[in-house]
Amino acid sequence: QVQLVESGGGLVQPGGSLRLSCAASGSIFSINAMGWYRQAPGKQRNLVALITSGASTNYGDSVKGRFTISRDNAKNTVYLQMNSLKPEDTADYYCYSKILRRPTYLGEYEYWGQGTQVTVSS
Repeated sequence: QVQLVESGGGLVQPGGSLRLSCAASGSIFSINAMGWYRQAPGKQRNLVALITSGASTNYGDSVKGRFTISRDNAKNTVYLQMNSLKPEDTADYYCYSKILRRPTYLGEYEYWGQGTQVTVSS
């Protein structure tokens, strides 16, 4: 089994910063991709940021230049540094990972965290 555990959500003022963390644990051989999606009420779940095993990154258009994704491979952990936060960033943030399971013949599988609330408000 594989689990994703998120932390770091909360309430911040516009213009403030927040850092999210997501740690993967379980029967992991390798993590091929890991990152964050977010979903506001009544809206689709959209990409925030993703980082691959080759360290390539992909950001949603609305967060480019403000958010930075990074990883610690030894800890199977990904981080999202969120700066210059706007009220429009308010959403539930979900950790995502595509993992090659152990033993490897089990193949790749996609996992989601439980979600963490981020609220940007005065």
